[in-house]
Amino acid sequence: MAAPYAALTPDALLDAVESCCGLRCDGRLQGLNSYENRVYQIWLDDGSSVVAKFYRPQRWSTAAIQEEHDYALELAAREIPVVAPLRLLGRTRHEHAGFQFAVYPRRGGRTPELGDPDTLQWLGRFIARIHAVGALQRFAHRPALDIDSFGWEPSQFVLDSGFVPEDLQAAYSSVVADVLERVERRWADAGTTRSLRLHGDCHAGNILWTDDGPHFVDLDDARMGPAVQDLWMCLSGDRAAQQLQLAALLEGYCEFHDFDPAELLLIEALRTLRIVQYAGWLARRWDDPAFPASFPFFNTQRYWQDHVLSLREQAAALEEPPLQWRR
Repeated sequence: MAAPYAALTPDALLDAVESCCGLRCDGRLQGLNSYENRVYQIWLDDGSSVVAKFYRPQRWSTAAIQEEHDYALELAAREIPVVAPLRLLGRTRHEHAGFQFAVYPRRGGRTPELGDPDTLQWLGRFIARIHAVGALQRFAHRPALDIDSFGWEPSQFVLDSGFVPEDLQAAYSSVVADVLERVERRWADAGTTRSLRLHGDCHAGNILWTDDGPHFVDLDDARMGPAVQDLWMCLSGDRAAQQLQLAALLEGYCEFHDFDPAELLLIEALRTLRIVQYAGWLARRWDDPAFPASFPFFNTQRYWQDHVLSLREQAAALEEPPLQWRR
């Protein structure tokens, strides 16, 4: 099987940016940190630079990619600091040599200090503004975050593909079924929560901090789901630390959008789904040469031993009371 980006040579991507977007490149480019897609900083003749994102073939439909762009533009139009694609020659989505791609302005920044209450309040306010816009309509072509696509399906793929060592297959199969059943119970306990358009992958690496505050990048995983999905990844440490972080985050959030406390039941459920889905993602992408080179720890005995242990720890966490919050 040919590697998904085998045809994306330096000449091909520079030709794509010039022929489809009307930009003049000076020949310099640099690959940026991205595994699912291919992202490059490309310098132009005037000395400035842009960022070009080439989408992984067959991952998203054309309509789903356009929904991502439209959502980013909708947020930017309301002065929410999201890095949106540039409209070049009348469009944001371009095609060249079998690849769909978009071009973005280059933005700098540093990783936010998530241990600082003021930073968390600031983030909470902006995430709430994203959600206030996200709640205005629904995605028509992008999926929802659910237990099947983030839990049962990737875990079954891992088992069917033979990635788990034979001596750990029974342990993995048992523990992943156990934790996903606990996730289902937590979801049921939370009741009917509101589903809205999310950033979808709102971790510190997708938030660039400047002296003027944050701006959010990479809406590639935007989808429908509960608001807490964009909040829980800002929490870390032990329960006491997370409790303080949550209070600061929601203090800012509730200035611009209501939060349903029932969604706190979903934090450990969503954390569990991310652990399960991450293993499935690595397994599904293992034929891409970039993955064995970048994730050499995956598909080793030690990895699967640690993964089973992480799932057992999540099983315990799913039986603990949720974090508490009172406005």
